[in-house]
Amino acid sequence: MSAPLDALTSWHADWKGLRVAVLGLSVTGFSAADTLTELGADVLVISESASEEYERLVPVIGARLALGPLDAVPQELVDFAPQVVVASPGFAPSHPLIRWTQDAGIALWGDVELAWRVRDKVVRADGTPADWVLITGTNGKTTTTQLTATLLVEGGLRAAPCGNIGVPVLDAVRDPAGFDVLVVELSSHQLWYIGQSAPEGELVPHSSVCLNIADDHLVWHGSADAYRAAKAFVYRNTRVACVYNKADLATREMVEDADVTEGARAIGFDLGVPGPGDLGIVDGILVDRAFLDDRRNSALELTTIAELERLGLSAPHIVQNILAASALARALGTQPEAIRRALAGFHLDEHRIQVIARHAGITWVDDSKATNPHAAASSLRAYPGALWVVGGDLKGVDLTELIAGAGRTAGAALVIGVRRDEIVAAFARHAPDVPVHEVVTGETEDVMTRVVQLAAGIATDGSTVLLAPAAASFDQFTSYADRGRRFAEAVRTWIDSTGTDRGSADDTGGSPSAHRP
Repeated sequence: MSAPLDALTSWHADWKGLRVAVLGLSVTGFSAADTLTELGADVLVISESASEEYERLVPVIGARLALGPLDAVPQELVDFAPQVVVASPGFAPSHPLIRWTQDAGIALWGDVELAWRVRDKVVRADGTPADWVLITGTNGKTTTTQLTATLLVEGGLRAAPCGNIGVPVLDAVRDPAGFDVLVVELSSHQLWYIGQSAPEGELVPHSSVCLNIADDHLVWHGSADAYRAAKAFVYRNTRVACVYNKADLATREMVEDADVTEGARAIGFDLGVPGPGDLGIVDGILVDRAFLDDRRNSALELTTIAELERLGLSAPHIVQNILAASALARALGTQPEAIRRALAGFHLDEHRIQVIARHAGITWVDDSKATNPHAAASSLRAYPGALWVVGGDLKGVDLTELIAGAGRTAGAALVIGVRRDEIVAAFARHAPDVPVHEVVTGETEDVMTRVVQLAAGIATDGSTVLLAPAAASFDQFTSYADRGRRFAEAVRTWIDSTGTDRGSADDTGGSPSAHRP
């Protein structure tokens, strides 16, 4: 017999025999099942499908597996009578299995809550588990998570990026090497599950940030208000620094409304001159006026816009990410000189405003990771006049505001996706001066080939072709990475076909020097 649920707040608690149903068998679901079986729990994994590897490994780790449709509650789950359900973040609040769990009064956890409960498996020299830094936002989460971890490591701390970035938090918690800090990227889905936590399972992060908010994942959450409410959970119980975006009123309101640990400070950032207690920019210099004693009369230099431009990190939204990451790192004691050193060696991920080629007067930019309007607007502001590749699975989001705003600056629109009518109509109503070209093809393999052919045919010397779809990829591609990769391959094929040398593939992550923040 396992301990009561409210006593399960340590790796060393009595988890033996606890009946836990794990919903979903992606990398997150497997990490949860693997952790729980190691703890001695009785685990049933429920999933619609599984890779051959995971299907083979589930019985090896000592769990049971039930595969099949999940549009109704499987009898295997009912018969199992779980005491806890740990759901992968893909399961929406409206999913039949989540509703069944809640209606039955069964404890509902996400993988992040489970990781928090067992965070003391590996401890630091002083016997305490790693500090947690939480990062969310509609856009920029992964870049900021990578930046923060990089800054902390350069500052002398053992830090690991994990969570929605691709490495499950549970894997980081169980890493025998141990860490001083876990830098945890959280999606709105994971945050919704954190919001369901019982008091003993609530996270108490060292510091936290919501970078920005714009409508996204509305189908999953059910409404914009529900999406924003989920994001706000990132600040709950924060102990030291609640970092927020001064240019985004919603993030400040989240901090003001948050139930934080007494003594936590609100630290703002934006591209303007910072007040005392904030980070910002003065005469082209990124400065910290938050983490120094004489913050009312002085500031600490972190880096310069000129240096970031040299590094290909000067796009306005990337500068915002750098300021946010710097605030989180400074809250943990990282010195300004370490921040400068770390930035000098930092590179953006693929598919994030990545210049893939410059050839015959055309610059080709892959920002396939711009999967929502907020991200696409940032890219369009960095490349005004670009030939804009837009469209895909809109996830219930309306592009009207984007097209009526930043979209009006596009030199032309090349509309991809299975359902293009809504986007084409929005251009006709709100940006009628922008030429619109529909990419009509029935095969995924042909989409980007046709995009590149169309773009090359209308581009002039000095043109930029910008893939910033403002939509998810799943209607035509397997992922945003697949979409970006196919775009890059099509560009390179076109360059080869012209019979001259292609532009440098090393020009990645940059923005035009004329468009500084």
